[in-house]
Amino acid sequence: MDPRYIRNFSIIAHIDHGKSTLADRLLEFTGAITSREKRDQFLDSMDLERERGITIKAAAVRLWYRAADGREYLLNLIDTPGHVDFSYEVSRSLAASEGVLLLVDASQGVEAQTLANAYLALENNLEIIPVLNKCDLANADPDKTAEEIREILGLDPSTAIRASAKTGQGIEEILEAIVNRVPPPRGRSTDPLKMLIFDSWFDPYVGTVVMIRVLAGSVHRGQRILLMATGKTYEVYQLGVFNPYATPVESLSAGEVGFLTATIKNLADAMIGDTITDALNPTPTPFPGFKKIKPMVFSGFYPVDPGDYGRLKEALEKLRLNDSSFTYEPETSAALGFGFRLGFLGLLHLEIIKERLEREYELSLLATAPTVVYKVVTTRGEEIWVDNPLKLPPWGKIEHLEEPLVRVEIHTPAEYLGNILSLCEDRRGRQVEIRFFPNQKALIIYEMPLNEILMDFYDQLKSLSRGYASMDYEMLGYRASALLQMDLMVNGEPIDALSVIVHKDKAYRWGRELTERLQKIIPRQMFEVVIQAAIGSRVIARERVAPLRKNVTAKCYGGDITRKRKLLERQKEGKKRMKQIGKIQIPQEAFLAVFGMRE
Repeated sequence: MDPRYIRNFSIIAHIDHGKSTLADRLLEFTGAITSREKRDQFLDSMDLERERGITIKAAAVRLWYRAADGREYLLNLIDTPGHVDFSYEVSRSLAASEGVLLLVDASQGVEAQTLANAYLALENNLEIIPVLNKCDLANADPDKTAEEIREILGLDPSTAIRASAKTGQGIEEILEAIVNRVPPPRGRSTDPLKMLIFDSWFDPYVGTVVMIRVLAGSVHRGQRILLMATGKTYEVYQLGVFNPYATPVESLSAGEVGFLTATIKNLADAMIGDTITDALNPTPTPFPGFKKIKPMVFSGFYPVDPGDYGRLKEALEKLRLNDSSFTYEPETSAALGFGFRLGFLGLLHLEIIKERLEREYELSLLATAPTVVYKVVTTRGEEIWVDNPLKLPPWGKIEHLEEPLVRVEIHTPAEYLGNILSLCEDRRGRQVEIRFFPNQKALIIYEMPLNEILMDFYDQLKSLSRGYASMDYEMLGYRASALLQMDLMVNGEPIDALSVIVHKDKAYRWGRELTERLQKIIPRQMFEVVIQAAIGSRVIARERVAPLRKNVTAKCYGGDITRKRKLLERQKEGKKRMKQIGKIQIPQEAFLAVFGMRE
């Protein structure tokens, strides 16, 4: 097709600003789906996506639109994931586009992820079309939101389209703006083949399916292709497009978006952001911006029933076929038995994988506290990367520890500023900048350790701001810090699954809190249970669970007091022997309660 009549665009927005609903209206207006096929969140195929109201996997669909100038245009809508954990996938989807619809909720205004995604679009030199959504709501204030777009994003508010994805208001204006303002593709079909992978998944019938944007040249069935990151060659088995259902085609040329299947057996070979070229006439340089996705957050997954270990292993193997961005390796815990150590892109990614394993494979799982990757510099000058406290070398051999640092951007109404600043300072944050805007909003920028925002930072942020604040973060690198390994012991026995790495200034508070939580959870035994938090050989917090006691003196009716004392001493000696040989079964609720990870 003539590239002059092709438009490739994406939709970017903060969570719950109506991105999936707008995609539904565009599909309906252009006739891509009929009224009978219509359903909410059409492009979100997973149940989790529908329940949470977010897009987890990117999608792409062809739309045919006859514009006001009488010409028919091919619009390729490249949907983007909707969470900070998948920011790399968002950047690759944007790299496959020439323009974006920047969707802003007119009742909530510009939020953190809106700003982050707008910066990604500017980095890719894309045409940005602001769209003020949900203008039909009673509490919508499009004038105020348009002013925010000017103040915060630096965009011309007069170009913003006022719309309602729910009612269909402004849909035709949006389509006309795409046709008139988004530039056509720049690549030529006569150049050497260059294609960008912006998504991939595994199909049990045809193998790996790769979503591609043809940047230059053309591809056809039977052609030998080269994946430049791995250096492997394959033969194209099938080409197709989504309109919105999979439709096979014979070839794809510069500017077009579609999918291909080849003899790619391993999903990990088709990495998002990689460049595909002709094996016989390769392009001299790959498309810039590719990087291997590295897990940022790690957690141990253990089956509640030890007999389900084999099923968990099989489930992970199958799930990895559809999501190559998480990693797993076997690990063993004295407290929890056999399980796996998994690596994730972020906390939401962790929750999604855990929920998919439990739903799709009917497993009951226990997840340990999420941790980050620490850099250990030994006394010999060696660098070791550690994702589990149990893998730390002896402290005498450690020169220092380094922890990952993130730049956190928080958008909040100015009235909640004090509470949020206190929260950031408590999480060892370093203030970088505070910006105030005329609409009583503020942008707070902090640098803080990644492990400080893992557990409950987002929940605390929402509580302190009554749900109005939003946040986004990006990695900065590593920084040396005074970190210590803290072990929790029950009757002198360390519980390996409860070992954590904490900052020196927070060690005593953490130790006290964790021992108090465990004291409330561990059931009383016939003997005393002592719970201790220790750093090395130094105990920093201690709690006890009082023993159950049988009234052995109940059968004594008066008489000499020595009779009662003898019975009590015998009971005391029995409890002492029992404590030496007795074992404590730590209930699963203890691990969930200690780290605040509820089922």
